[in-house]
Amino acid sequence: MLARACAILPTWFTGGVDQLAELRTLITRYAVGQRGHRRHLIDGVQISKLEGPSEPTAGLARPSVTVVASGIKRTLLNGVPYEYRAGQFLVTSLDLPVVGQALKASPDEPFAVVSLRIDPVEISPLLLEAPALPPQYAGLVVSDVTPELLDPVVRLLRIADRPDDVRVLAPGIRREILWRLLTGEQGALVRQIGLADGLLAHISEAIRWIRGHHNEPVRVADLADLAGMSTSTFHRHFRAATSMTPIQFQKQLRLQEARILLRTQSVTAAEVGYRIGYTSPAHFTREYHKAFGRTPGEDRTNFTSSVVAESL
Repeated sequence: MLARACAILPTWFTGGVDQLAELRTLITRYAVGQRGHRRHLIDGVQISKLEGPSEPTAGLARPSVTVVASGIKRTLLNGVPYEYRAGQFLVTSLDLPVVGQALKASPDEPFAVVSLRIDPVEISPLLLEAPALPPQYAGLVVSDVTPELLDPVVRLLRIADRPDDVRVLAPGIRREILWRLLTGEQGALVRQIGLADGLLAHISEAIRWIRGHHNEPVRVADLADLAGMSTSTFHRHFRAATSMTPIQFQKQLRLQEARILLRTQSVTAAEVGYRIGYTSPAHFTREYHKAFGRTPGEDRTNFTSSVVAESL
């Protein structure tokens, strides 16, 4: 199985195959006994393991780096696919509404990843030491993992079940991981995440407002004022960073919130649509079907049936 996985790795990566195998072993060990496929190990560190392909699932991605130990996943951002597999990593620079799907996973070769939150406060102290690079703005980027980056990721998971080691050693290992990111292929983007007065920080401020007011009308001019930019400049930079206009971004958040409400509360589709800001039930149903491939009623029925089947 490992030989099959290695066949798709870059030829220069063969020196890191043992580390990749160990990473998959550690993820599998920590996932044993979990009802769900995700588990938070320590602050800011999460593992995921799936033994079969998954259905597309909507969610909010946070600033993070995700390293794939085995399997293949596709993440859609506003319909644009980002595919990443064993030996690669994904950097997410902002809070983004995405749809994720494990494409390749089996009991013998599961989809196994580890995700580490990227906190701008942790990056900032490293910026003076890191090389200055031209700004890069993107919501998601995929790169091949290097042995230099993979090594501290593996070491962090080795100590995840030893509290004293985590307390003493984890901060230094996390700093090493961030340094490898800053000095690697995606260093320009990671640098922007850490700049307190950088463009991504201003876009993040606007995103926080949209998330907190997703059921209210959005005026791009007001968001531009919040970000300290002209309307045209804000609109251009927001789209460059998120692949969406502010209005499209809000719509994605609204529809994700609607799906959560439909699956967790006993309310009608019309009530859900009204709660998230739609005044027309027909418009809400059309937008929901376009986003998820089902009407709100069909999605609720499908989810209820799945829950009943799992409980039998």
